[in-house]
Amino acid sequence: MNEEFHYKGGELFCENVPVKQIAAKVGTPVYVYSQNHFLSQHAAIKQAFAEVEPLVCYSVKSNGNLGILRAMALAGSGFDAVSKGEVYRALRAGAEPGKIVFAGVGKTPDEIDYALEQGILMFNVESEAELEAISRVAAKRKTEAPVALRINPDVDPKTHKYISTGKRENKFGIDLARAEACAKRIKELKNLRLRGLHLHIGSQITYADRHAEAIDKVSGFIKQLKQQDFPLEFINVGGGFGISYHVGEGLPIADFAAQMVPRIKALGLKMISEPGRFISGNGGILLTQVVYNKPSGDKDFLIVDGAMNDLLRPSIYQAFHLAWPVKSPGLADGPVLGENSPIKEEGPDDGVTYDVVGPICESGDYFALGRKLPKMAEGELLAIFSSGAYGMSMASNYNTRGRPAEVIVDGDQYWVARERETIEDVIRGERLTPRESFKAKA
Repeated sequence: MNEEFHYKGGELFCENVPVKQIAAKVGTPVYVYSQNHFLSQHAAIKQAFAEVEPLVCYSVKSNGNLGILRAMALAGSGFDAVSKGEVYRALRAGAEPGKIVFAGVGKTPDEIDYALEQGILMFNVESEAELEAISRVAAKRKTEAPVALRINPDVDPKTHKYISTGKRENKFGIDLARAEACAKRIKELKNLRLRGLHLHIGSQITYADRHAEAIDKVSGFIKQLKQQDFPLEFINVGGGFGISYHVGEGLPIADFAAQMVPRIKALGLKMISEPGRFISGNGGILLTQVVYNKPSGDKDFLIVDGAMNDLLRPSIYQAFHLAWPVKSPGLADGPVLGENSPIKEEGPDDGVTYDVVGPICESGDYFALGRKLPKMAEGELLAIFSSGAYGMSMASNYNTRGRPAEVIVDGDQYWVARERETIEDVIRGERLTPRESFKAKA
């Protein structure tokens, strides 16, 4: 359900703000976020899993805007970070260090040392080599590093292969046989404390039994660790709860909880979760403006000012994002992507079939292919929905394009949470080296 983005009187609103007002003041392309959506999704997870005392650690990588992180921190959220930079972002936004988990397969000694200095909750350990590295850094600090072993349970999340992380062929986590050796090594190293296990099998999961199967696969190992007197406190179930890109695609969070909560309770552990997309995905749109309408055979190219450098998902994942004009006369009132959405994905009967493309010099620069939309003219605004996750966080400066501005809406108020990059911003840090300064080779 995406009630925060809705049409009223044939016009798109974010909460109580008409988005055309934002475009007029800030320009396009621009990301627009509903603060209420982020907070309500966070609250929904806490409520659904209340019986297992969940610590919700919002995944910074999905959308790391400082304004968003600040709102999440004030709501009591923890944070899932995968780099020193993301730990820094979370702390800068006011996160409690003891609510930060640090994941990722390639943590460097510098990153480990920084995280230990800040006093984070734990590291999600991905390999034996990383276990040794954390121990060495902790020994130098004469401290004990809190860790969780990330188990690869070999569970098929039934999602896109690029966002599957819990199958045997994926680079993430430790198989159960090696995990037993890691547990033994933790006791030998002395500078480590095993606080729990970590599972994350993938992203955009729309089957309620996938997480439950992963928990089942590690339950025996958890009992074994308890018998060996490891002070386990947590099971970190990762994230991956799917959302609706297509109308009705995502499941209610209660469907996941119904299968997961009894299993977690039986283990006697508290739950940590690391949702990103579930919280951020439908909390944002990308607003872009039509630059040219280019007829071509049996379809038109709708050339907009946004591009793949602004929103990469359609190009890299062939991902579907609902797109619709901001101004749509005659469209019924209602929330976008809700069960009673006024938008028909197949498009209007009198619509035009468009390839919605950007100005970048790549054939992969598109937001939608063969999409039937209401007829659009130059200068009109188009909204690309479900862009709050992995939109701005994956944006680049390809073709020397400045990244878009970001705007946060709260009720009938909005503010620029990140300014649009200028060309000077893009080239800052680069240096000109005169050719004359090089001596000719002998």
